[in-house]
Amino acid sequence: MRKIPVYSHPAAGWPALISSTRKLMDYQTFLRGSVSVLKSNQPQGGFDCPGCAWPDHKSHKRIDVCENGIKVIASETMTKKADAQFFARHTVTELQRWSGYELEHSGRLSEPMYYDAAQDRYVPIPWEAAYGLITEQLGKLDSPNEALFYTSGRVTNEPAFMYQLFVRSFGTNNLPDCSNMCHEPTSVMLGKQLGVGKATVMLEDFEQAKLILMFGQNPATNHPRMLEMLAHAHEQGCRIISINPMREQGLSRFRNPQKPMHMAAGQSDDMVDDVIQIQIGGDTALLTGIAKWLIENDRINHDFITTSYRRF
Repeated sequence: MRKIPVYSHPAAGWPALISSTRKLMDYQTFLRGSVSVLKSNQPQGGFDCPGCAWPDHKSHKRIDVCENGIKVIASETMTKKADAQFFARHTVTELQRWSGYELEHSGRLSEPMYYDAAQDRYVPIPWEAAYGLITEQLGKLDSPNEALFYTSGRVTNEPAFMYQLFVRSFGTNNLPDCSNMCHEPTSVMLGKQLGVGKATVMLEDFEQAKLILMFGQNPATNHPRMLEMLAHAHEQGCRIISINPMREQGLSRFRNPQKPMHMAAGQSDDMVDDVIQIQIGGDTALLTGIAKWLIENDRINHDFITTSYRRF
């Protein structure tokens, strides 16, 4: 197992640029991927970066992408192919022992493949034959509602429209995707707790906040574009507290590649004022204690509670 060394430097900066460039070259997509990077999160002729779901600010920058986004774009635009020759060399049993990184690094599928149990390999199959297999299986069902059609939430609008049209024409609306598994539980409970099934803040709120509490959030890992907004809020005097069992390095110091002087002089932004490293699952106890203190010391906004809450 490869040992990951301790990283004590600021997040982003030159190491992020070098790592991103290396990824584009490693995936054999330096020119093609670089063009896509420049179009990422651009309002005119661009696309939403597939790296995360961080929203776009009302003021756009010429380059608005992070290390994670560049690496995902490199994966999406790679020219390396996992073709029939690749699958002829490796059985499925062997591939099951590979890591996700190794599988992705093998390349993208270039043609339809069909699992042959006798060979324990994926083998090429013409589109017509693939359609025939699907039709045969669907025809064996007693009712269309016995079928379930599962797909990725990252399918773009046009294929998604044709996909749902096919399924509904078949006679069912069993159309879950990964977003159902990810968001429906939270949207249901948030609706019961907050009255709305999604977040109640906007990007502009970060610019005026006096206090930001982050529970179990690792922005440097999951959505690094948030670091710039946190750094700006901290510069404006906002107090930032991270509640997390893990102390993420990116929340300690951040070197913004969008600031040439920082890059040239090796400067970095301090990100958080305090890190409360609770035990895993300890956030419920912490929040209960905070709520108890607020109630006992009457630090409650009674007007807001009266106008905006029920059954408080």
